[in-house]
Order: sequence, then structure tokens, then C-alpha cells
Amino acid sequence: MGRAKLPRKSTSIDMTAMCDVAFLLLSFFILTTKFKPAEAIAVTTPNSVAAKVAPDKDFVMIIIDKDGKVFLSMDDENKKEFIANALNNTKNLGINVQAFKKANFFGAPLSSIASFVSLPEDQRKGGNLPGIPVKDTANNELMTWMRLVNEAYQGNKAPNLLMKGDNLSKYPSFKAVIDAFKKNDFLKFQMVTNPEAVPVGTDLWKANQSGEKRAE
Repeated sequence: MGRAKLPRKSTSIDMTAMCDVAFLLLSFFILTTKFKPAEAIAVTTPNSVAAKVAPDKDFVMIIIDKDGKVFLSMDDENKKEFIANALNNTKNLGINVQAFKKANFFGAPLSSIASFVSLPEDQRKGGNLPGIPVKDTANNELMTWMRLVNEAYQGNKAPNLLMKGDNLSKYPSFKAVIDAFKKNDFLKFQMVTNPEAVPVGTDLWKANQSGEKRAE
């Protein structure tokens, strides 16, 4: 007796719903992704063999561009508010405290810092920025900035102090920054560099694998 033949059925699967879900997810990620904005201060950092990721919280960063101009950046808005109020009280600069808190960095003489923070953000960038005066040893205004940073963090954990210098910047600017650190008892800082030959398994290697580019 012959074996009964079972009718063959189609094995095709309707993938329409799956495609709809895939496109919805793709649209969601495209619309919610935040791209890293272009840096207001162009700095080409030196290469180094690094193993750590530079901290991105509770930091104070000093930036030196290729022309030796110095800028200060910090992330804590409460500390920035303290500094703005201190400058207004001691020097009567008329700083807009809210604008000062929202500024990503500071790069102007104290006498014009009020107008600097009042500029639209898209105008606070490029090589035309004056920077914080440091070249005259008799008028190193970064010393005042670092004193205010020190006072702002009194009673709190010290900030992560970072220095980010351009390959082409000259020694006098670095010396002026170091002098400002020492004057205010900041004796430890970290250099921000461009990592190469990152040791496998380190924090920086893991960060690079996930797409981060920061290095210490």
C-alpha cells in the first residue's frame, strides 16, 4: 500500500509588519540622535599612548589654541553662577548671570567678559576670539579665574582639572597657565591628548569601541 502524500504548503512569511517596525525604529534613531557639534575652538592635540577617558563631569578645562590664546571651560552651572556673582560684586562688571551660566567657555579679558557672554553662541567661536590675557606676567588674568574656581569649589570635591593644548602653541602660554595653577594650589592636572595605540581592555579602549573619542 503506497504512503499517502501530504499536500505541500507554502513556507513564505509575510514580512510587511517586520519591515514597518524596522523603518519605525530607524526613523526614531535618526530623529533622536544628537550629533557632536563643531568645536568653537579648534585645537589639534598631540598624540599619546593613553589608557583613560577624560572625565566629562565636574571638570574645569583650560584650552590653549595654536596662537597661544587661553580659554576656560567648565560644566557646573552652580559654580559658574558663583563666579559670575563674585565678579559682579568685586569688580562691578555687570555680567548677565544667566548668560554666564549657559556659556560653554570663557575667552575674553575680564573688562569685556560681560559683552562676551552676551554674544550669540554662533559668534563665540573662531580664531578672532581674544582669549584670557596671560602673556603679561604682571596681568595674568587666569590667576583670577583659577582663584574664583578654587573659591567656588570650597567645601566640595575638587574639580577634575584638564589642560588641552594645541600642538603648535608656544611654551610661554603653557608656563602662564601652570603659574596660574600653582598660584591657587592646583598642583595636579590631566592633559587631554589624541590617543594612539590604546591598550586593549582599558577604559579608553572600551570608550573608543563604543564610539567616544575623548582621551586623557
